[in-house]
Amino acid sequence: MAVPTRKTSHARKSSRRSTVWKLDAPTLTTCPNCGELTAAHKACTNCGMYKGRQVVEIEKKEA
Repeated sequence: MAVPTRKTSHARKSSRRSTVWKLDAPTLTTCPNCGELTAAHKACTNCGMYKGRQVVEIEKKEA
């Protein structure tokens, strides 16, 4: 059975594993109705539109 002759250093081990834990930022697109940034393939949180139709009723905050 093959056994490593030398110990793998902490720096070498860490640099090899460093890309495992990186997360990608979610892709944001602009809403064609209001121009707000929203997540792709989701209803707009600002106006409630998705694919050109009203999907979610959004209550407007009054000051």
